[in-house]
Amino acid sequence: MARKIAASLCGLVVAMAPAVHAFEPPANAFSMTLELVEANGAALLVGSVDFEPVGDGEFSYHVNWDEAKFSDQFLSMRPFKCLDGAEKQWCRVPYPYENKRRISSEDLTDLEYDLLFIWKKRGDYGIDMWNGVYYDIEASGDGLAGAMNEMDMDILSAPPEGGDLRPIGEYDLEVADPDGHWLPLLKFTPLP
Repeated sequence: MARKIAASLCGLVVAMAPAVHAFEPPANAFSMTLELVEANGAALLVGSVDFEPVGDGEFSYHVNWDEAKFSDQFLSMRPFKCLDGAEKQWCRVPYPYENKRRISSEDLTDLEYDLLFIWKKRGDYGIDMWNGVYYDIEASGDGLAGAMNEMDMDILSAPPEGGDLRPIGEYDLEVADPDGHWLPLLKFTPLP
């Protein structure tokens, strides 16, 4: 329920169609821009995503990050790629376990797992695993939109049991207050 409320809020904030519906991808390969959006609506283009049909209504995808937008940081003894804001940094967290990188009109979870971040205050030396960012992605207009959820990234410190490819559950996520974060939203816009 909380995830649906966050998705609706995301649609309102980025001024996209408020109706949430199944994602209707084109039949052929397509690409979309990938933007992170501030609470005030300002968008930061951070890359694109290429989608390729693989049959049975599924698409494989590849995220193409605009690496020039990210700085290299060494935090808590690990390298990160981070976006630098005035007060916070948004650092990519590569999902460390198996991910099929497949989506369908009804299931965008693999893509959500490839867009994990952790935020930290600018100038802090380390990272706090409690500051995990999970974007709940849903259809919005002719694209996709994601609303930020907060999560404890310690969930991912041990491999999931028995081939569970989706260890993050709704009970692990808490809907974020969009006014309390630098980049509470993401959106995808189809490329021509």
